[in-house]
Amino acid sequence: MAASVLGSACGPLRRGVAGLCRRRPPRGRGARARRLAGPAGSGRSVAAASGSGASGADRYCMELLRKRDYEGYLCSLLLPAESRSSAFALRAFNVELAQVKDSVSEKTIGLMRMEFWKKTVDDIYCDNPPQQPVALELWKAVKRHNLTKRWLMKIIDEREKNLDDRAYRNIQELENYAENTQSSLLYLTLEILGVKNLHADHAASHIGKAQGIVTCLRATPYHGSRRRVFLPMDICMLHGVSQEDFVRKSQDKNVRDVIYDIAGQAHLHLKHARSFQKSVPVRAFPAFLQTVALEDYLKKIQQVDFDIFHPSLQRKNTLLPLSLYIQSWRKGY
Repeated sequence: MAASVLGSACGPLRRGVAGLCRRRPPRGRGARARRLAGPAGSGRSVAAASGSGASGADRYCMELLRKRDYEGYLCSLLLPAESRSSAFALRAFNVELAQVKDSVSEKTIGLMRMEFWKKTVDDIYCDNPPQQPVALELWKAVKRHNLTKRWLMKIIDEREKNLDDRAYRNIQELENYAENTQSSLLYLTLEILGVKNLHADHAASHIGKAQGIVTCLRATPYHGSRRRVFLPMDICMLHGVSQEDFVRKSQDKNVRDVIYDIAGQAHLHLKHARSFQKSVPVRAFPAFLQTVALEDYLKKIQQVDFDIFHPSLQRKNTLLPLSLYIQSWRKGY
């Protein structure tokens, strides 16, 4: 079944990639500052809450994003001015969660960090955010755009489950992970842009899945160097490829076939997302600018005949900012 589904996706790729809880406010001066610092609050109010000022927390999120999620940073810069700071906060929150897995030596420590963020989100929706830059900026975004708590918690829950060092059993498991993380991030971005549209949600779902699959592919050389492989086991077994083949950086045809099948699924999701384009409101398009980077990677991996370890795939695309700007100007995805 998996082979037939993947087969339909891969044909076009070989030929060419085209296409609330309310808590009584605590007493004291700090609490008063926190109450005043809502979405319409002054910079002085937030400064009192953060200790270093709103601009400091905002700069922290921007810098974190620039260092850890450069493509997300560029895409956020091209959002409407009134949505930009909230998008930075949202993506910085995602980065904080994403880097937990690689920054801890024991799963227990990772679980403790995830528990911190669960409590942080609960406190944010009770107007009691902790004094942490990302949390403070996320709180302002939640207040300003009435963001759905469920999507934030889904991202945390899925990242928590992913702390286990094991490969995805099948492509569907990878897609579910991508849906609950990357797609949830896009649903929240649409809320920041004020978009409530079923077609936009469908597009976000497919783009998020494509993002998750491409991220898994891009990280394969790094994970392989640490003797870890997370690619879907069903596709590896279909082509008779073992995890050791990826650790040894094998360039055999069957290894390339595994990458071809997985990349083909990402291409199929992009194609499905674009099938909704005529029905998606134009103001939703900025949320989907990441398709530029996804398309670029899929084209590059096709050009090197799906050699996942080819050096050209590890180089930063210096023309990406220009490509994103052009796509933003064209108003499409």
